[in-house]
Amino acid sequence: MSAGVVSWSQRWAGRSINLRLLLAVLLMVLLALPIAGWLLAHHYRTAAVGAFDERLEATLNVVIAGVTYDPLSEQLSYERALGDPRFDHVYSGWYWQITDEANHTVTSRSLWDQRLPVLESERLTARTLSGPRGQQLRVVERDIYLGALEAPLHVSVAARDDDLREDIKAFQQVLWLGLLGLGVMLLGVLALQVRWGLAPLRRMNANLRDVEQGRAEQLDTRLPEELATLAASMNAVLARDQRLIERGRHTAGNLAHALKTPISVMRLLAKQLPSESRNAWEAELARIDSAVRHHLARASAAGEGVRFVPVALHETLSPLITGLARLAQRRHITLRQTVDSGVEVHMDSQDLQEMAGNVLDNALRWANSDVHIRLQADHKTLRLVVSDDGPGMTAQECQAAVRRGKRLDEQRSGSGLGLAIVTDLVTLYHGQMRLQRAASGGLEVVIELPVVAV
Repeated sequence: MSAGVVSWSQRWAGRSINLRLLLAVLLMVLLALPIAGWLLAHHYRTAAVGAFDERLEATLNVVIAGVTYDPLSEQLSYERALGDPRFDHVYSGWYWQITDEANHTVTSRSLWDQRLPVLESERLTARTLSGPRGQQLRVVERDIYLGALEAPLHVSVAARDDDLREDIKAFQQVLWLGLLGLGVMLLGVLALQVRWGLAPLRRMNANLRDVEQGRAEQLDTRLPEELATLAASMNAVLARDQRLIERGRHTAGNLAHALKTPISVMRLLAKQLPSESRNAWEAELARIDSAVRHHLARASAAGEGVRFVPVALHETLSPLITGLARLAQRRHITLRQTVDSGVEVHMDSQDLQEMAGNVLDNALRWANSDVHIRLQADHKTLRLVVSDDGPGMTAQECQAAVRRGKRLDEQRSGSGLGLAIVTDLVTLYHGQMRLQRAASGGLEVVIELPVVAV
């Protein structure tokens, strides 16, 4: 049972506030209006039946006033005219009846040969029963005493309640149609009220998306009092996180400069050592230098958790590609580029240059005569492809290339950290990178990043 409750709670945990309020309003309308309708219908039915009974009671009093008893003939008689012709028409639906203890009966002409059931009661009684020809009648009756008689007389007045029932039915139809219209109107008005009441939340949500997309730095605090405090608190958190990120990047840069000189000095000192120990010292220093460069590069990357203001792809990479083109020309390598113009990406410009620069540097180091870089945007995905016509790699070498500090050719210069750093940056930006054989026979690096500004 508890598991079911938890499951139900979990299903509703993510429902929107708008849906919750609308469902609450719908539930209130579905409960309140039927109850109100039932109470109004009941009250009207009671009032209508009461008014009908009062009319019959007035007629009953007139009938009672006209009852006489002849002691000589020991007969009941009624000689007063009621002034209503319906009591004279047979089976008209309006009847009166007087009955004594010996079941001697005097009736209106309209009752003809039929008789009404008798319910002896000294108090005025009203009830519904079936009359002549199956007519549904409303009967008002009571027992009375005449001075010449010891036993009571039972006097009844009955009338068809068709009009009464039709009147009640018509009222109920109008009532329920009115309540239905009222319910629809209430739902519409309350839906507008909910939408208007939640408008600040929607505005705040849109503002959050702007911050996430880099179009705004802070949340707008021009909101209702309850949300303005929340927005101010969130702005404080955003500002603090930005300060921590900037402080971390500055610290990483300072640490890089601080470690660069001691490592260089230790390398110079290692060259003065005997050859037996010099190689071991240089190998260990190279490992230290590689580890420091790798972790500093990752620490200085802005990466995860930050949404940057869009930067122009072509303008950001143009100086880098131009500089590497001159380097390629000196090595007699053709550097071709295909870059979509007008594309903007949510990336830190330094991270973008670091990523593209490392991949291009690796391609230029291994290429024979041609390197091609392609930057294309597909909806929200940036596709960076760099291919060369070098010796290429096997599947095992492609996997080893991205391992930190792994070098595929010890005769080539470099620490082997380039692709490992690129792998870390790709991970921080929630992208994907794969190495494969290029059409020219060399290596092709494919990077896909969900950073395009739409």
